[in-house]
Amino acid sequence: MASLEPAEIKDFDQNPEPVQKLLRDALALTKRHLDYAYGSADPENGGMDCSGFIYYVLRENGIANVPRSSSEQYSWVRKAGNFRAVLSRSIDSFELDELKPGDLLFWTGTYEVEHDPPVTHTMIFLGKEKATGKPVMVGSSDGRTYEGERQFGVSVFDFKTTPSKKAETSGRHPRFVGYAEIPGLLKQ
Repeated sequence: MASLEPAEIKDFDQNPEPVQKLLRDALALTKRHLDYAYGSADPENGGMDCSGFIYYVLRENGIANVPRSSSEQYSWVRKAGNFRAVLSRSIDSFELDELKPGDLLFWTGTYEVEHDPPVTHTMIFLGKEKATGKPVMVGSSDGRTYEGERQFGVSVFDFKTTPSKKAETSGRHPRFVGYAEIPGLLKQ
């Protein structure tokens, strides 16, 4: 698993204090060598799934009404009214101009589902690395990459809006659909 220190993220100290705390807590989990564990939202189980990671970190940061699944988390931020849809496949798109550290990121198509909306994956945007300027995110995954290497479990990952070649050849069609500020985080 990959990890970063807050000091390795560009302008980390310029984030509001609740966002800094959220990101510190999320990054601390990347150092615990937690596997990807479908259905888990508890690091004491040895791992978590993507939405379980979000659920755990947000609850640890005082967000009591966070839903458990990625689909429910997507609906939650949509109802809060601050979701930003992204249709572009370019990481340089104007549609990402409002993306800030601490925002939730959402994908469809990372695996087959029958629920509606069909959102299947979520992560937290960290910002850009100081050293490289590349955008990074944190969460739990069963194979996303960081610096070109596949990571499994709770880790730091490269933030990309286009699917990897492996995902495209697997028959899955993952698609980044947008991002949102965490409801209630900045009101604490």
